Amino acid sequence: MARGVASGRRRVRDAHTWLVVYIVALALVAFWPTHVDGGKGPLLRWITRHVPWLTYGRIEFSANIALFVPFGVLLMLIMTHRYLIVPIVLTATVTIEAVQSLMDGRRTPSILDIVANLTGACVGMLLVALIEWLHSRRRMPHP
Repeated sequence: MARGVASGRRRVRDAHTWLVVYIVALALVAFWPTHVDGGKGPLLRWITRHVPWLTYGRIEFSANIALFVPFGVLLMLIMTHRYLIVPIVLTATVTIEAVQSLMDGRRTPSILDIVANLTGACVGMLLVALIEWLHSRRRMPHP
């Protein structure tokens, strides 16, 4: 039993470390003075030309979802009061968009970014919940 508790504590400590790394990376992406995809114009044009349904807007929306999946995962691994995760993510993403609106027009705040970010965090939360559920079913004795 003690070994399982120590392993669980180590996982939470590791999750805290990864959360700090993630938040630093997120801040760099969110508050970089120019759009992060600025130099990717030729690649994005090539993609949208060869896959017409994959518009720039859809790529950006999907990227915002993917960007916040780790936030949902890490908060699920760390927090015991999981009902606070969505308000925390909402506060973080609204703060990001508000700061971007103050950046002299170099960044473009968007309600769609908030929706995508919340969606990504929820996907991360659901992934952890699914894995935990599958793990608990494996440990249950079968009649």
